Amino acid sequence: MELRPATADDREAIREIARAAWHDTYDQLDPETIDETVDAWYDDETFREAIDEPGTAVIVAERDGELAGFTHGVVYEDEGDVLRMYVHPDHQREGIGTALHERLRSALEDFSMNRMRAIDFASNEGGRRFYEELGFEQTGTGGVEIGDERYDEVVYTLEL
Repeated sequence: MELRPATADDREAIREIARAAWHDTYDQLDPETIDETVDAWYDDETFREAIDEPGTAVIVAERDGELAGFTHGVVYEDEGDVLRMYVHPDHQREGIGTALHERLRSALEDFSMNRMRAIDFASNEGGRRFYEELGFEQTGTGGVEIGDERYDEVVYTLEL
């Protein structure tokens, strides 16, 4: 497996990984809402801005010449936020998410980060286990509107 910074050419594969992961994980969402959300988050302009933004890292995991997962994080002052962390369902539980986390953490520490945060749906038990195994602790709750619905979220924090 190779980990590397994302390029503009990776956008379509990244969008398809996100789409597959969302459809696999968030079954409480309408499939059409998932597709619309993923398309909006990974359109050409938004993605180009994400990979060029100072204090931002977008890392991909490539296996056998194909992308298997990616992560996207950003640093605000001394806190790093994991904005996205997805591994294609066909490649989950192979250590890709952990490797992506470690590479993202290293990249964001270059920006003087003292803690990392990740936010996920409260209903995502797999996400909870993943972050807790990495040493994150639940430190808050919130909510997000997707489509016409509001969903509970959990904030996880890792002190460095």
